[in-house]
Amino acid sequence: QVQLVESGGGLVQHGGSLRLSCAASGIIFSINTMGWYRQAPGEQRELVATITPRGASTNYADSVKGRFTISRDNAKNTVYLQMNSLKPEDTAVYYCKTHDITGRDHWGKGTLVTVSS
Repeated sequence: QVQLVESGGGLVQHGGSLRLSCAASGIIFSINTMGWYRQAPGEQRELVATITPRGASTNYADSVKGRFTISRDNAKNTVYLQMNSLKPEDTAVYYCKTHDITGRDHWGKGTLVTVSS
């Protein structure tokens, strides 16, 4: 059974930083691309960043380039999202996503990030 558990969200001031973590189980973590997505109130879920299995390649939404960094520790089955220079428009529930061996997507339950102005 695939499980993704996000943590690290909270309330932070404009310009502050947070580090999100996503612990995975039930998959062969080291061969999976991992992704972070977010969904703001009243908005559709959107891609934030992805990272390939060995971390050699990353991809970011234009809105977070230069401020957010995705990384992973395959020994700990964990993917991270370091978020710096946070803005009120970064306020959202942040979700971790991966897929299983059949290609089916799996999502965590999310962690709320609130950036005050």
